[in-house]
Amino acid sequence: MSAGLSDASWSTLRVFVAVYRAGSITAAAADLGMAQASVSAQIATLEKRLGYQLFQRVRTGVIATDRGRDLAALLAGPVDALAAVTGAASGGDHPGERSMVIGGPAEFLSEVVLPGLVTELPVGVRLDARFGLADPLIEALETGQLDVLVSSVQPRRRGLRFAPVYDEHFVVVAHPRWADQARHDIDSVPVLAYDAQLQIIRRYWRSVFDRRPTRLRAVALVPDLRVLARLAVAGVGMTVLPEYLARSFLERGDLVRLHEPDVAPLNTLYVATRRAGPVPDPILDAIRLRIVALCRAA
Repeated sequence: MSAGLSDASWSTLRVFVAVYRAGSITAAAADLGMAQASVSAQIATLEKRLGYQLFQRVRTGVIATDRGRDLAALLAGPVDALAAVTGAASGGDHPGERSMVIGGPAEFLSEVVLPGLVTELPVGVRLDARFGLADPLIEALETGQLDVLVSSVQPRRRGLRFAPVYDEHFVVVAHPRWADQARHDIDSVPVLAYDAQLQIIRRYWRSVFDRRPTRLRAVALVPDLRVLARLAVAGVGMTVLPEYLARSFLERGDLVRLHEPDVAPLNTLYVATRRAGPVPDPILDAIRLRIVALCRAA
């Protein structure tokens, strides 16, 4: 081991491994619960002691130099082993704690992923959930602000890997009071929509009825499908929901399907992470595999 490494503190080596795995000073600082300036300073100090550059800055964060990759291959195992012995995860600033940031649609994460994920997190890991739309979350994953993403859009970006894990099937539903009216003229039933463009409803109408929903009248715009479901149960109007969210209401009779298409519209969801480097991250791999299993089981 070089003199530079022998003089380096446990904290500095832990910071180095975290930056290498995150591919970003900002993301590593968030994982470690440290100030970004402190992380940058420790990397600079380590580079000065070693006498060579460990990372190069790029648009999406940092990438390791050849020497940086060699050092990560040398240190990652011992850092993880020492973390396990001392109870301090390699990405955590407090003993026994590492933050893993999971992003995705609020409804799907809340209903399908988080209940089964939180109860089976590896020891020493804290979950940090981030909700939002697909494009900003894909950018956040690419820049290292997220560790794992459940995306409703195929995340075809350089440096990301992804796999399809779930097909959302959509149903148009309402309180039973609207059933008769819908049979005669479904377009006359008031609409509960996610957004002003009626994107989910518009896709259903064009896919199933082969026409645009030009006659629909939106009575509420709420960017949360769970709230739209509750409003539909209250009898306010009809909405289009993913089947996983509507299922319990349909089984209890709180909602009914207003239409039964031969083929229900669907949208594929993907689980994505940044591409793995030569040094594996067993905690990230375990969480990704658990999310994949939960999605496929649903």
